Amino acid sequence: MNELYIGLIGIVCFLLLLFLRMPIAFAMAIVGFAGFSFLTSVSSAYNMVAKEIFSNFSSYSLSVIAMFVWMGFLAYYSGIGTSLYNFAYRLLGHMPGGLAIATQAACAVFGAICGSNTATAATMAAIALPEMDKYQYNRSLATASIAAGGVIGILIPPSVIFILYGTATEQSVGALFMAGILPGILLTFLYMVVIYILTKRNPSLGPTGPRSSWRERISSIRGGLLEAMFVFLISVGGLFTGLFTPTEAGAVGAGGVLLVSLWRKSIDRDKLKKSLLDTTRTTAMIMLMIAGAVIFGRFMAVSRVPFELANWVGSLSLPPFAIMGLILLIYFILGCFIDALALVLLTVPIFFPVVVDTLGYDPIWFGVIIVLVVGMGVITPPVGMNVYVIKGIKPDIPLETIFKGIWPFLGAVTVCIVLLMLFPSIVTFLPSLM
Repeated sequence: MNELYIGLIGIVCFLLLLFLRMPIAFAMAIVGFAGFSFLTSVSSAYNMVAKEIFSNFSSYSLSVIAMFVWMGFLAYYSGIGTSLYNFAYRLLGHMPGGLAIATQAACAVFGAICGSNTATAATMAAIALPEMDKYQYNRSLATASIAAGGVIGILIPPSVIFILYGTATEQSVGALFMAGILPGILLTFLYMVVIYILTKRNPSLGPTGPRSSWRERISSIRGGLLEAMFVFLISVGGLFTGLFTPTEAGAVGAGGVLLVSLWRKSIDRDKLKKSLLDTTRTTAMIMLMIAGAVIFGRFMAVSRVPFELANWVGSLSLPPFAIMGLILLIYFILGCFIDALALVLLTVPIFFPVVVDTLGYDPIWFGVIIVLVVGMGVITPPVGMNVYVIKGIKPDIPLETIFKGIWPFLGAVTVCIVLLMLFPSIVTFLPSLM
C-alpha cells in the first residue's frame, strides 16, 4: 500500500476519532504518530515528536499567544466591554435595530483589544442581551447578531487565528494583523446593513431606542472608548510602525489593558486571578492543538497527500477562482464540524501550497479569507461555538432560536468574501504600507 492511501486512511481515522468525541489535539497527535510510524519507523516517529514539539514550544514567537489571550481576558474581567457597548448604544441606539447595530460596533472595538471570538461573543452577550430584552427585541435577531459579531473579534487585530496561521505558514504576523483591519471594518458595516434592512422591513424585530444627547455621547467616549483606542494604538500601532515585534506588541497591549484597568479601578485581585487562570487554560489548549497539528502535519508530509492534492488541482481545467471556490466550500463544510483553531492548524499545511504555489494567490490575502471562512463555522450548526456560548449565558433560549437568526449574517460574511476576492487590495493595502 503506497503512502497516499495511508494518508487518506489516516484522515478517515482522524474524522472517526472526532465523531467518537476524542479531543481534537489528541486525535491529531495519535493519528499523526501512528501514521508516521507506519510509513517510517517507530523510533523515527519518537524522534520527530520530540524534535518538533521542543522546537515549536521553545519558539519565542509563540509566546505572543499568551500575551494576546491575557489581553482579551483582562479586557473581559475589567468591564471595558461594558464601556464600549455604552458608547455604541449612545451613538446608534436610536436607529431601527439600533441596539443590535450598536452591538456590532462594540464587537469591532472590543475585537481591537481581544483576539478571541468566544470572548467577544460572551462579553457582548452578557452586556447587550439584557438591554435588547428590555426593549423587546426579537430573540432570534438579538442572539444571532451577538454570535455573528464574535467573528469580528478574530478578524480585527489582534487575532489568535492570525497568529497560528502566520506561525504555520511562516508569514509575518504583523502583516496579517494589518490585513485584517479593513476587512473587519467591512464585515462590521455589512452586519449593520443586514440588521437595518431586517428591522426596517419588520420594525417589531428591533424597536428603536431613545435618542441620546450629544452630552451623553461625549461622556460615553470618555467612559471607555479612549482607553480602548489607546491600548490598540500602542500595541498594533507600534507593530505597524516597526517599533514592536508581535510578541512585544502583545506584552505592551496586555500591560496597557492592565494599567487602564487599575487606573479605572475596575479590576481587583480576584478578577486578576481569574484572568490569569483563564489565560493559562486557553493557552495550554492552544499549545496542545499546535503540538497535535505539527505531528499530524508531518504525517501528511510523508504521505504526500498535500503534494498529490496540489498536482490534482493543477490538472483541473478550471480557472483559479473556481478552484478557490471549491477549497472555500471544503473549509465551510469542515468548519461545521471542527473547531476554528483546530481547522486552521489541520488544513493550512494541506491547502496553503495549493493556493499559494499552484494557484498563485497572495499568502496574506489567503490568511484573511481563512479567518472569514472558519468564522462562518463558529456560527453554523452543529458545532457553532459562538452559539453555544450565547446558550450558556442565556440557558432559557433554545439553540434553534439562535441558529434561525444566523442565516442573514452568514450571507453578509459570504458577500464579504466575494468582495475580497474581487478586490484583493482591500486586504493587501495596509500591509503594503508597512
